[in-house]
Amino acid sequence: MNVEIAPGVERRLGALPASAEFLRQLDVAGIVDELCPVRAIAHLTHGQVIEVLVANRLSAPAPLVRVGDWAREWAVGEVFGIEADLLNGDRIAHALDAIAPQLDGIVGSVGASAIAEFGIDVSRLHCDMTSISLHGAHEDLEDGFPQVKYGHPKDRRTDLKQIQAGIAISGDGGIPVFHRAYDGGAAKSPRPSGR
Repeated sequence: MNVEIAPGVERRLGALPASAEFLRQLDVAGIVDELCPVRAIAHLTHGQVIEVLVANRLSAPAPLVRVGDWAREWAVGEVFGIEADLLNGDRIAHALDAIAPQLDGIVGSVGASAIAEFGIDVSRLHCDMTSISLHGAHEDLEDGFPQVKYGHPKDRRTDLKQIQAGIAISGDGGIPVFHRAYDGGAAKSPRPSGR
């Protein structure tokens, strides 16, 4: 669906209003901005950039360097109040770099907001893990990140190293509430802790 913003000027609207409303209900920009503040001279906060990036992923995913073009075609200015020219690849990369060290806090806070806002029952969680088999050399891995190791892969390729991915979903509707990557040798289902 298109919306006419001026005589002879149309922009695509699609699900942008719905996306914007959900993002505002969850306070995504506020959560990101609290954990990742910007300097006072910035034209956009990291939270504003991330909200638009989420809306892009939900409506018509574009490569990061093309998000500004997407914003010019879609009603991003009208729905989010953000000029498309401010959404260049460098600004988006800067926001992604800023949130990277705060991801656990952002995900946990947005998740807690969703639980409270939408009444998601988390008294019972269903947990599962899967393995991702990897080919090639995996040397000099950074400490503090899941390590590529031999384990008991689901595809029974014991000749390959792996990483494990775990997820926990709510028992009342299958809504993901927890996820994490684990060392390849991890053997148990994920147990959410601290969230």
